[in-house]
Amino acid sequence: MLVSAAAATDRQKAPHAAHPLARDPEPHDGPLRVLGISTTVMDPAHPRTSTSELLLDAALAHGRAHGLETRMLKLSELGFRACEGFYSKSAQACTWPCSITQMDPKDQMEQVYEGIVHWADVILVATPIRWGAASSLYHKMVERMNCVQNQVTIRDKVLIRDKVAGFVITGGQDNIQAVAGSMLGFFAEIGCIFPPFPYVAHSRGWSAEDMENNVRSVEGSEELREGTRGLLDRCVELARGLRERRSCATKVPRGGRKAHRDRTR
Repeated sequence: MLVSAAAATDRQKAPHAAHPLARDPEPHDGPLRVLGISTTVMDPAHPRTSTSELLLDAALAHGRAHGLETRMLKLSELGFRACEGFYSKSAQACTWPCSITQMDPKDQMEQVYEGIVHWADVILVATPIRWGAASSLYHKMVERMNCVQNQVTIRDKVLIRDKVAGFVITGGQDNIQAVAGSMLGFFAEIGCIFPPFPYVAHSRGWSAEDMENNVRSVEGSEELREGTRGLLDRCVELARGLRERRSCATKVPRGGRKAHRDRTR
């Protein structure tokens, strides 16, 4: 058998420096960080009220009032390409960061990756209900996050640890629990954890076709705002507990290994 070390085909990808997103996630000191992601498909040039974004904004304002760092990402204001299914061709072809992000400097999915993987302690995702499902922009985003989950599959590398997720779901149609179940399933798959009652939702039902009244009912509901503030409080409480657990785990007991053995008995 003749084995040649030379490649049979020319290299298609020129040597390049590692992408900034490829760095290892690191814990941080200071206030907890809350990332809000609005997935409503509203045209920024023709602004209208988004009930899901309205409630998400109330949660973030509540966080800022209590000393948290907050950041809002509106997917409708980001330009990013749809997933091109590299994983369906070869698991190794689905890279971290996403190949599209590495090849296309105009692809703004980088902001989502940076926020979720490196910046946030708490992630709040808001979506309207569209034909019984989350918004099309939500699905466009999560398909592009296959590369986060795939790192566990092909490299045994977990990018998301001890991050808490919660959801805000509103719509003029039913199917809240199916939408929530899909979102919970995906974010659990990439490594997030959840507090009790991990989502706040509102729907007036399938027969409520008077959308203008649906908007009014959310705009005028202090109960829904209070619900989203409570959701954030539960997420933050869990995130603080996780931070304290990490801090305790990194402390070395005095007295060396014997003291450690005595403490664990």
